[in-house]
Amino acid sequence: MENKMVYLRKLIIGLLLISTINVIQSQSYIGYLEDNYNGVHGIISNPANIADSRLKMDINLVGISALYGNDYIGFNLGDAFSNYSEVFDNAETFPSANNFLAFNIDVMGPSVMLSIDQKSSLAVFTRGRGVFNLVDANGDLLEKEGGFDENEDFNFIEDDIVGSFSAWGEIGATYARILLNDGQHFLKGGLTGKIIQGFGNVYIDGTGITVDYDSNTREVTTTGEIHLGDTGNIDENGNTGEALDINNGFGVSGDLGLIYEWRPDHTSFTKMKSDGSTIVNRGVNKYKLKFGLSLTDFGKILNVKGTDRLYDLNRTQNIDNFDGDVLEEALLDNFNQISSEKSESYILPTALHTNMDWNLDSKFYVNLNADISLTTKSKINTGGILNQYRLTPRYESKWLAIYSPISIMSNVGFQWGAGFRLGLLYMGSGSVLSSLMGKNTKGLDLYAGAKIPLYHNKLRDKDNDGIINKEDNCPEIAGPIENQGCPWPDTDKDGILDKDDDCPNEAGPIENNGCPWIDSDGDGVLDKDDDCPETPGLPEYNGCPDTDGDGIIDSEDRCPKEPGKKEQNGCPDKDGDTLVDIDDQCPDIAGPVSNNGCPEVTQEVQKQLNDYAKTILFDTGKATIKPESVSVMVDIIQILNEYPNAKFTVEGHTDSVGSNQSNQRLSEARANSVLDFLINEGISANRLQAIGYGEEKPIASNTTKLGRKQNRRVEINLIK
Repeated sequence: MENKMVYLRKLIIGLLLISTINVIQSQSYIGYLEDNYNGVHGIISNPANIADSRLKMDINLVGISALYGNDYIGFNLGDAFSNYSEVFDNAETFPSANNFLAFNIDVMGPSVMLSIDQKSSLAVFTRGRGVFNLVDANGDLLEKEGGFDENEDFNFIEDDIVGSFSAWGEIGATYARILLNDGQHFLKGGLTGKIIQGFGNVYIDGTGITVDYDSNTREVTTTGEIHLGDTGNIDENGNTGEALDINNGFGVSGDLGLIYEWRPDHTSFTKMKSDGSTIVNRGVNKYKLKFGLSLTDFGKILNVKGTDRLYDLNRTQNIDNFDGDVLEEALLDNFNQISSEKSESYILPTALHTNMDWNLDSKFYVNLNADISLTTKSKINTGGILNQYRLTPRYESKWLAIYSPISIMSNVGFQWGAGFRLGLLYMGSGSVLSSLMGKNTKGLDLYAGAKIPLYHNKLRDKDNDGIINKEDNCPEIAGPIENQGCPWPDTDKDGILDKDDDCPNEAGPIENNGCPWIDSDGDGVLDKDDDCPETPGLPEYNGCPDTDGDGIIDSEDRCPKEPGKKEQNGCPDKDGDTLVDIDDQCPDIAGPVSNNGCPEVTQEVQKQLNDYAKTILFDTGKATIKPESVSVMVDIIQILNEYPNAKFTVEGHTDSVGSNQSNQRLSEARANSVLDFLINEGISANRLQAIGYGEEKPIASNTTKLGRKQNRRVEINLIK
């Protein structure tokens, strides 16, 4: 009969612990992730970490991080060294209605990080993880070792419980890039994409669970409902297959991160190349303060191949009939199965990470970090991290780093650890010191691994002139970049450095930029005294020429090749109209300034033009000028030549005989005939415009023969 009570206890504990395996995702590689030389591991907490990495390449061979945490049992790790078997026997327990147990494992497989250039980096990684959440377990049950006494009543209240376990593998890639770099202010961002392959999944979701045993009636009364999801392929008899399956579920996930760095001493790690371009010493610390913010593990594992079975626990049964040595068998044998459906998708342990890193002095740092879960612990089949707030002082150099994280972890409490990185190896713990020294330690984590780091070459500048040695032509002696890092010489020994000496091979005074005084134009006036050193001139004009001999040097003479008066800036005025020839449109004919030096067309001249124009004869109905009108055209041309800047319209008119259309065409043709004649005889085309008015503008009556004759005319009018 005792075995029946043991079966009952196994069932209850199984409901609480799911076969006593309790894993929860928490922070991994505690302390090591703050190291600026962590390489590919930096993507775990923030994908932006690998941008501007201290490493040229980082190859992780293998790394493993495991964490145990709970609020039920406290022990002293030091007892394990004296008598391992008594560690848990001597441990103090803290049972409650809401106990928590945890164990985390995170395996970093072969992975590589590569600094592509000064702005961007890439990482490709493999990773195996296990995540389980179990909260609100009743710790009083855990106190009952060996089962229940069948002769004593007992009552057990669990109420609600949610737990889940999932294991999966990840293959991912991270790209990180510098987003802003203006010297003091530096911003970088990163993105990780992950392909997830599920290995196994178990979850439990119970509501209103109670167990009441009456020793008099030997009856067990249970209440509540419970979902049990399992990828172990449970058959109708309660038998299970392998829990882990490499093809169990598929998903994608991602991480996002930003990092800001304050770099007040940015000039100290910036050097020059021989071509004048800048190069950054990437292998050294460059910030005074660093702030990081990241979001990790947002996504799901879909298509989980398990089965979700819903059981009704509301039942009273005799303990003698109770059977089942494992949880699944006990549920099938003793309770009603309400439904059987496909397992729920697994929600990854999404988390928010904040980070501040302060560089105290050279290789000493203090880091403040917070890891905060963004998932709901009561949601079915959901992973989550343990919230953790951590302060980590550390020493950090290329080949050696030492750190001692001090943290507060939810449900676990105070933790103090230590870790190191030495060459190819890294090892540490976020809780080893508190576990060794504390009497009631509730958490322990350990990690270790090996990798191959390839560091950036240090930019050496022996003479401290800002130019790296391999680009410096004089690495032992400081010199400017303009001279490839060498000091400027004074080849001609005139006291003026070659860089400032226009004639480095000929001694000369500083007043002439190190060149000897010369007379470039050979006019007998030295260049230093010659106002026109490239043009021969006269001494009385300080070496400048006066080509036209009007007493005004060419540089001040508007008309250097024509003699003129000084008050007219050296230009002549042949027609004496006060407008110099260079500005006079009619330099040979006097005219007012208002008409650009050309004579103005008077009313009398306008009348004379039209008197001539009216005598131009055409064949009837045609536009051909009759030969007898040529002399008139010559007179018109003479008048137009007297006013070379004046513009005129040549207007054609007809009488009313015929249609409007034909008269319009005829008037235009006659106007164009006169215009063409004038242009052919030398009148500029841009001074003339032909217009045909047809019969629109008669000057006499079209009812008489005389009037019609007067209306058939050509006019030449000034354009005002």
